[in-house]
Amino acid sequence: MTRAGALMLLAPVLLGATKPVLVPDVSQREIEIAYSFTGAELLLFGAILYPGGRAPEQPADIAVVVKGPSEAVILREKQKIAGIWINADSTRFRSAPAYYAVASSRPLNQLVDDRTGAIYELGLRNIALSPASSALPDVQKRFEAGLVDLKRRDSLYIEAPNGVEISEGVLYRARITIPARAPPGRYTAETFLIQDGRVVAAAVRDITVDTSGFERFVAGVARDHSPAYGLAAVMISIGLGWGAGAAFRRF
Repeated sequence: MTRAGALMLLAPVLLGATKPVLVPDVSQREIEIAYSFTGAELLLFGAILYPGGRAPEQPADIAVVVKGPSEAVILREKQKIAGIWINADSTRFRSAPAYYAVASSRPLNQLVDDRTGAIYELGLRNIALSPASSALPDVQKRFEAGLVDLKRRDSLYIEAPNGVEISEGVLYRARITIPARAPPGRYTAETFLIQDGRVVAAAVRDITVDTSGFERFVAGVARDHSPAYGLAAVMISIGLGWGAGAAFRRF
């Protein structure tokens, strides 16, 4: 049975609900990273089913959040001392999303207040970073802002106000770019229905980003046989260096 057919069968049940219901989907559930991978564009789309089957005079807004696997991060701050750049201070984050993108039908500050934004991690300033250091609050905030800025410049943290298009008050779609440097792992696509400053419905879809072909083999060896992988990498480097030196001596 097709997704459209399943939605038609479920529509009478869903329309009888007392609260709005989200029926979301994504264009790709699996993204494969190969040597030629230059990034992928996800289409997040779906429908809003309102009680009684009729959209209100002021339709709700939509925000979609795509998050990648969590990772521990050590962030170092450099300072120029006596003309030399050195690591002056550092902090550690127990868990930070390796990738984060949010798109919304209107700017987030027009949709939710600070408390709601923090609860649902809506927006770059509301990402839960789980600091592990005992630094002063001002210092910690500076490092958090630095981490978000670094990720944003690498296109790993994205915020797109007005990035969700809603048609007829019930159909929505948004496009999210997964860059080539996005790490493999389990991603989630969360859709939030927002009305009068409150999240009234939410739904989640899983996305898998994984390596394929030779890249998968190399990643598997590095993970499961790290000593052998490291030794092989050193031997290959030595071999290439010796070969380049011999070629230059010949000419």
